[in-house]
Amino acid sequence: MRRVDQLLSALGYCSRKEARALCADGRVELDGAALTDASERVDGTRVTLDGEPLEFPDGLLVLFHKPAGVVCTHDSREGQRVYDLLPPRWQQRDPKVTTVGRLDKETSGLLVVTDQGALVQRMTSPKHHVEKTYVATLDADVPASLVDVFARGIELREGNETERTEPAVLRINSAREAEVTVKEGRYHQVRRMFAAQGLHVVTLHRTRFGPWRLDASLAPGEWRALELSETDVASR
Repeated sequence: MRRVDQLLSALGYCSRKEARALCADGRVELDGAALTDASERVDGTRVTLDGEPLEFPDGLLVLFHKPAGVVCTHDSREGQRVYDLLPPRWQQRDPKVTTVGRLDKETSGLLVVTDQGALVQRMTSPKHHVEKTYVATLDADVPASLVDVFARGIELREGNETERTEPAVLRINSAREAEVTVKEGRYHQVRRMFAAQGLHVVTLHRTRFGPWRLDASLAPGEWRALELSETDVASR
């Protein structure tokens, strides 16, 4: 339960001062009755603004199909952002909306977007070994021997040292396409793993992140809301 002015401000609709004006104008309702006192504590799921339910009053959790060419950073100086393709109001929410982990600019596919800090920490923590699956197209044929190579882990340069990755599952779909499942989140990991074997990744597309898969009906740039209860699934 939160004050009406705090609720509307936290959900990105307006400032607290503006929320008080909205209440005074009779535009905010609780169960169909006007809410004139902006200090009243309410259940956000029962509140409407201009006759419309509040958007994700208990928290935001969506699956987003990231197109290639957009970045996951909040910094607009780095080019078009994921957030530029999402409803502008989301960037005014508090807690802040963010992606769960990142995909590099040229990688497309599944992103989880949320304002649930605990979920972000749980899904990106190295100790939880959350699986991510990618489909890569390569510049040359993928030798069958790479299945065993990936399963043993691949040595990558990390700063001044060389470290072996955790075992990864490689499935060859066709001569120049392979599906890779990793449990780590190293910088450009999948691209670097192939590069270490003399192969250049032409395109990279994430199809799965933890318990979530990219819906075939979700076009690039589109998103689909999830129930917050699905964060419980992610913690298993």
